[in-house]
Amino acid sequence: MPTITTKDRTQIYYNDWGTGQPVVFSHGWPLTADAWESQMFFLASHGYRCIAHDRRGHGRSSQPWNGNERDTYADDLAELFDALDLKQAVMIGHSTGGGEVARFIGRHGTKRVAKAVLMGAVPPLMLKTAANPGGLPIEVFDGFRGVFGRPVAVLPGCCQRPVLWLQPARRQGVPGADPVVVDAGHDVRPQERL
Repeated sequence: MPTITTKDRTQIYYNDWGTGQPVVFSHGWPLTADAWESQMFFLASHGYRCIAHDRRGHGRSSQPWNGNERDTYADDLAELFDALDLKQAVMIGHSTGGGEVARFIGRHGTKRVAKAVLMGAVPPLMLKTAANPGGLPIEVFDGFRGVFGRPVAVLPGCCQRPVLWLQPARRQGVPGADPVVVDAGHDVRPQERL
């Protein structure tokens, strides 16, 4: 079982498949490296080196009491980069893994990173605070709250009032799999319409 041991003696499990430019995958909570198996197989079969790790506290990695926060996650990933001598890596993170990638870049820079992809990411703190002066002012988030839940589009020829356009997952043969247009003039909760 391939692992590295971090400076605090935590064992981090990883998969390392293929050869070529490295693509490093960071999984979401509570998943493991196995979440990326299909993508890794495809890319490794097409000339890329694919690496995915089980974050500390997940899967086959150690389950330590300490270090279950973004700074340590990013530092663990940096130790993996060092151990595997990764350069010009494409980093891909989903959910918590996206936050891990963002924190990695913030703490360790982009010297070894060619590109970063954040998918449905939960990035580090976005709000401007005394501890995070580079964040966004609360008014930006207040503006989001003021828009979400209100009509977002007017479809010409559909109706006279603005409507919400909801796109459920496409599953063939499943009732309700087509887009749903909800007239914003009606008090209908989306979960009841879908």
